[in-house]
Formats: sequence, C-alpha cells, structure tokens
Amino acid sequence: MNENYEGEELDNVVILNDENGNEVKFEFLDLVELDNEEYVVLLPVTEEGEEEEGEVVILKVEDTDDENSDEESYVSIEDEEVLNKVFEIFKEKFKDDFDFVD
Repeated sequence: MNENYEGEELDNVVILNDENGNEVKFEFLDLVELDNEEYVVLLPVTEEGEEEEGEVVILKVEDTDDENSDEESYVSIEDEEVLNKVFEIFKEKFKDDFDFVD
C-alpha cells in the first residue's frame, strides 16, 4: 500500500475536540489491535490541509456505554509501555511508507 498523500484531498480526516473544546483535525493513519484493545494512530493536520511533520498521536478506542449509539470515544494513554508497543506495531506495518525518526 504505497499511497502518496501530497496534494491529495484527505478523505480520512478525523475531527476531535481538545481539552479546551477546540476542534483539531487529524489524518487517520491506522487502527492497531493490542491485547484485545484497539488504538488509533492519528497525524495532526495543519489549517492548510498539509500534513504536519512531527509526532503521531495514539489514542485508545473506547465504545460509549450507549448501546443505541455507534459512537466511539478516544482516550489518551498514560502507560508509556502500551504507547511504545502500539507505535512499534504501527512502524512495522508502515516501514515502507514512512520515514520514521527516533
């Protein structure tokens, strides 16, 4: 899966609200499963729609308690070990598509 995102319209954009209630756009990169939990890997997108060079954001997917709703919520991960494991899985899957800098 060698996709070139340069100059293309991003159709996999996720809009989340930060802790101040501001909308922040992210490009959805991947969904990673680890220990029966799901994690999303997101890349912040600037106002111009350009991908921002920098760190990806990894959030844990949690289903809402409402059985009638298909909504999911994303929560930050405090456990550094879990973050590293998810990122390693992501890096392995996309090692040919991205240049990772440690």
